[in-house]
Amino acid sequence: MIFDDFLKAVRQLSDPRFLRVLLMGLALTIALLIGIYWVFALTIGWLVPDTMTLPWIGEIGGIDTALSWAAIPVMLVASIFLMVPVASAFIGIFLDQIADAVEDRHYPALPPARQIGIAESLVDAAKFLGVLIAVNLVALIAYILFTPIAPVLFWVVNGVLLGREYAQLVALRRHDAAGAATFRKRHRTQIFAAGVLMAVPLTIPVVNLLVPILGAATFTHLYHRLSRDARQTG
Repeated sequence: MIFDDFLKAVRQLSDPRFLRVLLMGLALTIALLIGIYWVFALTIGWLVPDTMTLPWIGEIGGIDTALSWAAIPVMLVASIFLMVPVASAFIGIFLDQIADAVEDRHYPALPPARQIGIAESLVDAAKFLGVLIAVNLVALIAYILFTPIAPVLFWVVNGVLLGREYAQLVALRRHDAAGAATFRKRHRTQIFAAGVLMAVPLTIPVVNLLVPILGAATFTHLYHRLSRDARQTG
């Protein structure tokens, strides 16, 4: 059933609202990376003198310019590692729109969801990005110690994190904090399995940029399926 939820999300990738969120996230990410380089280049210009006198060599000019140019390949390499987490954070700001698009198409009879404000979305996205980076930095030790099973460890660690984040996101649209926590505890096994399913594409370049969108859409389907089953069995 989890794969059915995922396939429904994949089939809706062409939805204009899905594409708009993806493009906004990528545009903001590129703008941020360019801004970081610009600030770095300005800092070099302020701190590094135009010329420097070295013993036995004499005066050397254009040092600040050389360092500014040298920073470009450094930023390009850094962007490879920063692109996904930063893009995920920006896309996370707009994930409520993804859930809206899914519910409009597949669950039109639902009452309006509780709208999550931009400030709340920013705080949640920043918290999740911080936790994601911190946990993976700590887990890096385990990846090094257990290299042969490092991919599996990566999927498990990020499966837990992604499952909790996306389940929380969709549940808060229909419950208060206590209700969302109850939903997560009641369905922790399926939430973890769906989180691992989202973690696997994180290791695939380009595809990993779609993970936040697919995650929000998949977990929206997951939430409504589990809630429907609970009502039927209750």
